[in-house]
Amino acid sequence: MKINKQAGQASRLLLVLAIVILVAGIVTYLIIKMAEKPPVPDTDPDSTIPLPVYEQTLGDVRFVFESALDKGGVLRASEVKDGQFIYQKKDLLVSNLGAKFVRVTVGAQNVGIENTVQGAWDIENIVDSKGRNFIPLEGYEINPWLPNPDMCGAVLKPAFDPTPCTKIYEVSKESTGLRIKVLTGKDNGTISSGKTNSYLLDLIVK
Repeated sequence: MKINKQAGQASRLLLVLAIVILVAGIVTYLIIKMAEKPPVPDTDPDSTIPLPVYEQTLGDVRFVFESALDKGGVLRASEVKDGQFIYQKKDLLVSNLGAKFVRVTVGAQNVGIENTVQGAWDIENIVDSKGRNFIPLEGYEINPWLPNPDMCGAVLKPAFDPTPCTKIYEVSKESTGLRIKVLTGKDNGTISSGKTNSYLLDLIVK
């Protein structure tokens, strides 16, 4: 009887000892985890999402995004206001059912101290998130829906309000993340010289 009692006491002692060791282990683990330094935030520039850019200065010319309008698949003849285009009595349709018209206006402002030369700036292609390029529409068919006179590339006087440049594009309906290429001539020269600076401004299409 005495032997059984001693064996029972030994079992309880071992159980208590096991519980103490387990509790000590948990407490030690928690203390170690609390003492650890928090993970360092990932500062890799490739892992951050770039913010949209709606204005950019190239040389003496500051470009400012003004508007981008989704005109759908039709440019209405009723929207033509200029009297010299009275001949335009029909709507203009996109060349493909998978396309839509987008009318973009970007302002250009002279931040230098002297007038720019004629043709020192312009806006060009629309580029989507997959790198697809869409060129501006040109010619008599599209002219009735563009401002008259065309101010793209006009001489810019220092510190005047931005001069608007408007162009119309046929863009795929599937395209997203649209941006517009703006450019100036290097050293404030003309674009036609072949030496240019360029940038892709983000668009908000409404």
